[in-house]
Amino acid sequence: MQKRWTFLKKDAQRVDALAAELKIHSVLCSILVQRGFNTFEKAKQYFRPQLSDLHDPWLMKDMQKAVDRLLHAFNSNEKILVFGDYDVDGTTSVACMYQFLCSVYDPTFLDFYIPHRYREGYGVSKQGIDFAKTKGFSLIVSLDCGIKSVELIAYAKELGIDFIVCDHHLPDAEVPAAVAILNPKQKDCNYPYKELCGCGVGFKLITALAQTLNLEDEHVHRYLDLVATAIAADIVPMTGENRILAFHGLKRVNEQPSYGIKALMFLSGVKNTMHINNLVFLIAPRVNAAGRMDDARKAVQMFIASTYEEALTFAEMLHADNDERKEADMSITEEALAIINGNEQLKTKKSTVLYQSHWHKGVVGIVASRLTEHYYRPTIVLTQSGDYAAGSARSVNGFNLYEAIHACREHLLGYGGHFAAAGLTLMPENVDAFAAAFEKEVSRTIKDEQLIPEIIIDEELQLADIKPGLYNIIKQMEPFGPENMRPVFVSKKVRDNGFSKIVKDQHLRLVVKQNDTVLTGIFFRAAHLFPVIQQGAFDVVYTIDENEWNGTVSLQLKVIDIRPSTD
Repeated sequence: MQKRWTFLKKDAQRVDALAAELKIHSVLCSILVQRGFNTFEKAKQYFRPQLSDLHDPWLMKDMQKAVDRLLHAFNSNEKILVFGDYDVDGTTSVACMYQFLCSVYDPTFLDFYIPHRYREGYGVSKQGIDFAKTKGFSLIVSLDCGIKSVELIAYAKELGIDFIVCDHHLPDAEVPAAVAILNPKQKDCNYPYKELCGCGVGFKLITALAQTLNLEDEHVHRYLDLVATAIAADIVPMTGENRILAFHGLKRVNEQPSYGIKALMFLSGVKNTMHINNLVFLIAPRVNAAGRMDDARKAVQMFIASTYEEALTFAEMLHADNDERKEADMSITEEALAIINGNEQLKTKKSTVLYQSHWHKGVVGIVASRLTEHYYRPTIVLTQSGDYAAGSARSVNGFNLYEAIHACREHLLGYGGHFAAAGLTLMPENVDAFAAAFEKEVSRTIKDEQLIPEIIIDEELQLADIKPGLYNIIKQMEPFGPENMRPVFVSKKVRDNGFSKIVKDQHLRLVVKQNDTVLTGIFFRAAHLFPVIQQGAFDVVYTIDENEWNGTVSLQLKVIDIRPSTD
């Protein structure tokens, strides 16, 4: 599929000034300036994130109310229930809060609750509140959920149960009648950083409690590996406090991980230094698989295990769930691709809506993402859920998926989500009508360029400049994530030196030359582009990576795209 190459603009004057101060390659200075680190002091804070630069937790609206309510519960021997969502952010949040409360309060007065994805759905559930009432809990601390649970929290209040809500999702006009709401996105919250994940918000409450109880920093910092895992998995911006927490959380992962993280690292086959990508692609899927395929409670049980052996037992369950998830994901994706490829009408549409009653509910979101990558158009994948058809939707860059679904709401029973992803429910007999309406709405509103994948290129680089010193500074720009992505470079008019080849029938192993410099590169699933590199000079877009072969480590290009050079 053809891709758009978009080059970021360069502020030459600021770049030159920063290069004079930092004494590093101007290309790196250009990237720093693009990302807002345009002075020596800002660059220093960027490269050396400090926990001391985290904001005061007391700046968050209702923090004092939340701490006071918890202290009152301690003094009154109340039973406290820690409640969280079934994904990585929710289960890590619950594990952090539950362990911390157990360290400062009688564990016999504590428990945690994770709603079942299919029986209860997302967020605070009536079943969970009824559980709390039956078991005598008078205070619920909700994490990564609760900000939209106006009616359910009112129901809890009628039963004599108070709520402290720790959430990061955008509030509606009406917020719940909770004792305290911790959410930086509240309009009247003056907390300086707005992009914390749910675990991050919970971490701020733990920090405030620890300060009130005069505890050492280690009582709080011991949870940083879980906070980093939540930040990585929830795809929040890797800026500000998130970057500080992720940086030090990764350090903890590599030096002193919790038993749960250590067990997952072992089962994932990790032998070298863990990076943010390892959390995203190795750790997070295994944690998420628990809720997708079965019950996410065991993810929390793994995180809070008091021995490595206990943690490993639960980690093996998650590992098995993930294997099952991968098998379902692969088979459903293949079936979905076959359906589209076998229907010329489906192939030429500007949207995809597929429904099969036998598809597994736990992976339809993943399948929607894979189909979006393949055809690059707004995609909805539905399956049977009780008497209804339900599923997940994924968008392409720049297209407001939620608004398109909203325009077709007459065919739906319910829907929710945001700009890039959504969920929806409808009657099976309405799927065809909805698909037609959705295609009409997408065709009316989407721009042609939004149907072409875009590659954002930071800077042009000469192959001769790719040296260990440059790469070592790029490594110091980690952890990477949204708004701090791994730098993407382009090198122009390179040529195949005659040793490039197709490997494993689908990948390109490149050996390219520019002037007197020769470098290797790998381009996954790009065998079909081999003729491009044989026809003469071409431009190559890539990130820089390390390749280890027979004990030797060398720099290589991790290729994203190529196209013939033009004059």
